[in-house]
Amino acid sequence: MALLMEADASTPVGEFAVTERYRQFVVWSLCFVYLVNQADRQIFSVLQQPIKEAFRLTDGQLGLVGGTAFALFYVTVGIPIARRADNGNRIRIIAVSLALWSLFTALTSLAQNFWQLLIARMFVGVGEAGCNPPSYSIISDYFGPKRRATAISIYSMGASGGTIVGLIVGTQVAQAYGWRAAFLVMGLPGLIVAALVKKYLAEPPRGLSDPSRQQSQTRTFGAVLKLLWSRPTFRNLAFATAFVGMVVYGIGSFFSVWLIRKHHLSLVDAGLWIAMASVLGGLTGTFFGGRIAGVLADRKHDPRWLMWVPMIALAINVPAGLFLYAAVSKLLVFVLLTFNIAVGISFLAPTITATQGLVVAHERAMAGAVMLFVLNLIGLGLGPLLTGHLSDRWRSYFLEHGEGAAQASADGITRALICMLLAAVLAIIFYWRAAGTARDELIY
Repeated sequence: MALLMEADASTPVGEFAVTERYRQFVVWSLCFVYLVNQADRQIFSVLQQPIKEAFRLTDGQLGLVGGTAFALFYVTVGIPIARRADNGNRIRIIAVSLALWSLFTALTSLAQNFWQLLIARMFVGVGEAGCNPPSYSIISDYFGPKRRATAISIYSMGASGGTIVGLIVGTQVAQAYGWRAAFLVMGLPGLIVAALVKKYLAEPPRGLSDPSRQQSQTRTFGAVLKLLWSRPTFRNLAFATAFVGMVVYGIGSFFSVWLIRKHHLSLVDAGLWIAMASVLGGLTGTFFGGRIAGVLADRKHDPRWLMWVPMIALAINVPAGLFLYAAVSKLLVFVLLTFNIAVGISFLAPTITATQGLVVAHERAMAGAVMLFVLNLIGLGLGPLLTGHLSDRWRSYFLEHGEGAAQASADGITRALICMLLAAVLAIIFYWRAAGTARDELIY
């Protein structure tokens, strides 16, 4: 492994020796980095109720801090970081970004008002922008097209793993020592992980695992963007991702709030419920979404399965979600919550794999960043904000019709989540349209 550390992106493909064991080490290490990324992001969602009480915020303000503000900075710096990743050392970018978002997660504990909280979460977004695009590009170099969907699904499991860690650690520490301590405990270990990433992960040559083993010339940002947008597959994937992102982020950011208000769970119990559902559903859905799509695409020699699998999953998720929000039995709620998380998250790995197949080696970080730009600007940026405002509106409606404050809050958030679920129908339509041109445009 020491020899591998001396390689860099300029090393000729034929001179870069890598074992299968090291490939697996890389993808699982990046999965752990993504876990830290999502844990630092998730902790805000699970602690929204005590933060709301501490600063006397509305649900709309919570959506602004946890969604829109974070997403605006995430996507604003994501493109230039990805551009640098397509031309520079991706491992170094990931390490520096990890240190930055971990530091500002810890600094969130010092916030004394709404604006300080907002600024801290903005800088967390700046740091986290340097995680996914370079990681997708690195994984695509270490794994060829036939194995890429499975490798990206392994990496994407970090999202569910981070949710679990954020929920369990966040709620337990917050319960014992307060929500400020939870941010501090969650943020500081990332600084150590950043140093380990820089030391033990090797920067691979571009196109290491591509079938042609040919190096490609880097196009300008405008040329890459024009190329992507000229392809109907990418355009439709982008719209599909935007709408499914609104569902995933809009609903997911208020899951704990809904359980607390509707089913009267404590903060700790709500966190444990979502953590267990994420273990059973999130990890399963993330891995098998990419695995199934990749296997079907390979066996049938048809990349359209990278769009059909998410489309079918979403078609199942809409009625399942309606049953979830109507359920009364807590056991049934947990079962349906687990199923919804599994099916809802299964879109990620196939979508990213398809995006990576639309460009050559030197453009993969940029392609991934553009897709994440759409996912986060619309999905994360608008999803939680819209859910929060819908919740406030529905709460006012129920108050005007004679409900008590607690019941109106519970019914308001429930109705808001149902409204957001319907955005999945639009995502289904665009995945279908993307599949129509995938065979002609994907490098697979």
